[in-house]
Amino acid sequence: MNARPTTVLCLASYVKGQEFMRECKRLGCRVLLLTVEKHKDAEWPSESIDERFLMPELLRRDDVIHAVSYLARSEAIDRIVPLDEFDLEMASTLREHLRIPGMGETTVRYFRDKLAMRMRARERGIPVPEFVAVLNYDRIREYLATVPAPWVLKPRLSASAIGIRKLESADQLWPILDELGDRQSFHLLERFIPGEVFHVDSIVSEGVVRFAEAHGYVNPPFDVYHGGGLFATGTLEAGSSDERSLTALSAAVAEALGMVRGVLHTEFIRSAADGRFYFLETAARVGGAFIVEMVEAATDVNLWREWARLEVAHARGERYDPPRPRRGYAGLVISLARQEWPDTSAYDDPEIVWRLRKRHHVGVIVASPSRSRVSELVPAYMRRFRDDFYATLPAASQAAD
Repeated sequence: MNARPTTVLCLASYVKGQEFMRECKRLGCRVLLLTVEKHKDAEWPSESIDERFLMPELLRRDDVIHAVSYLARSEAIDRIVPLDEFDLEMASTLREHLRIPGMGETTVRYFRDKLAMRMRARERGIPVPEFVAVLNYDRIREYLATVPAPWVLKPRLSASAIGIRKLESADQLWPILDELGDRQSFHLLERFIPGEVFHVDSIVSEGVVRFAEAHGYVNPPFDVYHGGGLFATGTLEAGSSDERSLTALSAAVAEALGMVRGVLHTEFIRSAADGRFYFLETAARVGGAFIVEMVEAATDVNLWREWARLEVAHARGERYDPPRPRRGYAGLVISLARQEWPDTSAYDDPEIVWRLRKRHHVGVIVASPSRSRVSELVPAYMRRFRDDFYATLPAASQAAD
C-alpha cells in the first residue's frame, strides 16, 4: 500500500454520491469534491470530505482543466470519479489531461452518446431499434420511407427521457429540425417500440460483470415523463428466463462498449409486437430515482459503496472482492405530490423499508423474500398514491438544476 493515502477527486454537477464519498473515507482515502457554487450549501457528507472546491459550472472544458491542473500542484490525485452522468465527459477529459487511469474520452462516448452506443451495439449483434443519425437528409428521407412510424427524436447526450419527442408523421420532423438549426446533429431518430421496459444495474471489474440485478418498470419511463403517472419498478424473479436474458444482454453491452470497471445502469425494451428484447441505452453510473436504495433493499448491496470499493482497490493495486448479495425482492414507487410534505403514516405494511423525504414528492420501497408479495404491494400503493398524493408537471426539455 502507498505510504500516502489514496486521493479521489469527485466531480458533482448535481447533489448525489454521498455514500460513495463516505465509503472512500471509510477506506482511508483523501476525498476531494469539486462541485458547483449553487450547491455549496447542499447536504454533502462534510465529515467525509477533506477539501471542497466550487466553480460556477463544470461544463467549460478549459476552465475546469485549468482549475484541476492547479489543484494537482498540491494534490497527488489518484482517481477522478464523476458522480453524475453529465460529469462523465469532463472526468474523462481530466483523466486524459492528467494521465490518470480510468475511462478516457473515446470510451466514455459509448456511455453518453446514444448514437455511438447504438452503432457499436448493432455492430456487435445486439438488437437495437432501427435508427438514423440526424445528419444526411437523403438517408433520413430513406429511413422515413422504409421504417414505419411512430418514431422518437432523441438528444444524443441527454439522460433519461429528457428532450425526447414522439413523431407520428414525417411532416412533423422537418419543422423541428429547422427549429433545432445547428443543434440537429446532436439528435438521432429511432423507431418507437411499444412494450415493457427493463433495467439491469451491474458492477463490472476488469471487464467482467461481478454483480447484476434485473428489474422491470411498471410503466415505461418515457410514458411517465411525458404523459404523467407514477414511477415504479421492481426486482424480476431470480432465475426466470427474463432475468437470464436481460443479464446476459447487459453483459454483452458492457463488453461491446468497452466497460473495464465501474457501475452500469442499462435499459432494454421488450417489443409488444415480436417479444424480443432491444437495447435502449446504458450509462456508466448508478441508477437514478432511488434505484440504488431499492437494489440495496433487495440484496444488501449498495452500488455507491461498491463503486468506491472497486475504484480504491484498483488504485491501490489490490484485488476487488465482489459482494455476496442476499437473495430478496424489492419494489419502488415514487410520485410528485400535491402536498408539500406528504404524510405516509397510513402506509404501515411491515414490508416498507424506506420512505422518501423530499418536498412535493412521495415514495416508498418495499422488500420481501417473496416476489409475489412485492408484486402485490407495488400496484396497490400506486393506486393509493394516485388517490392520496398524485400531482403532475409538464415534462422538462432539459435537465433540471
